Amino acid sequence: MKLSLTSGIKGKVIVITGAGGVLCSMFAEALAKAGAKVAMLDINENAVRMNAEQIVNNGGCAKGYQCNVLEKKSIQKVHNKILEELGKCDILINGAGGNNPQATTDMEYFQVETMEGSKTFFDLEVEGIEKVFNLNYLGSVIPTQVFAKDMIDRKGCSIINISSMNAYTPLTKIVAYSGAKAAISNYTQWLAVHFSKVGIRCNAIAPGFFVTKQNEKLLFHDDGTPTDRTGKILNSTPMGRFGEPEELIGTLMFLCNDNLSGFINGVVVPVDGGFSAYSGV
Repeated sequence: MKLSLTSGIKGKVIVITGAGGVLCSMFAEALAKAGAKVAMLDINENAVRMNAEQIVNNGGCAKGYQCNVLEKKSIQKVHNKILEELGKCDILINGAGGNNPQATTDMEYFQVETMEGSKTFFDLEVEGIEKVFNLNYLGSVIPTQVFAKDMIDRKGCSIINISSMNAYTPLTKIVAYSGAKAAISNYTQWLAVHFSKVGIRCNAIAPGFFVTKQNEKLLFHDDGTPTDRTGKILNSTPMGRFGEPEELIGTLMFLCNDNLSGFINGVVVPVDGGFSAYSGV
């Protein structure tokens, strides 16, 4: 029995979207260290190529590709390059996502007396809601349509989506992001069933609260002091702290490794310090 976290990863071609960002570039680095050939996709060409170069400089195999996950032709073009340069995709990690201020209310609760001068639910722009939902949901569906064809009837292939604590209980203010991540969890289960007869597993990771460039303004003031929202988060996280990005790696490796998780299909794994288990009392 092969029990090493990396035993089922060496030599695999792993495609990661959103790899210009902090978390997904860290995923790429860890998987490359385990011997995978990593294709890193992001709309930000400079960021993704720099991240790939750093992995190569450290002895790993990685290539960065500029790609728009909402344009199927863009993904297909990159897919052709990956086939030529790395081979067929074995594992797809749908990491592209994020929120947008246009889809975020100013206040947690709607109150008539605070309507004036603040952005309420009634003021949210449809365009902003579409941007957030499309990026998180369609930005996972479309890459899967392209890359999952490589995996059909091949051993050890899987898809890993990135869900969120929002999928369990929606956070205040971010209506579109919460809805989109709930959709990702549902989509993960749907895909797991749909592809179960052709050997493709599909699971998801639901991170708790990690400080990233996308959320640091919500969590800390410009002077570095925590916001009220940070206090609420930490009070609702039994472990009493934010997660460290590296603490997602073990779950990722486990789900990627068919030797260890080959019978796990259609699950969403919380990595949240107990947030989803805490009732508040």
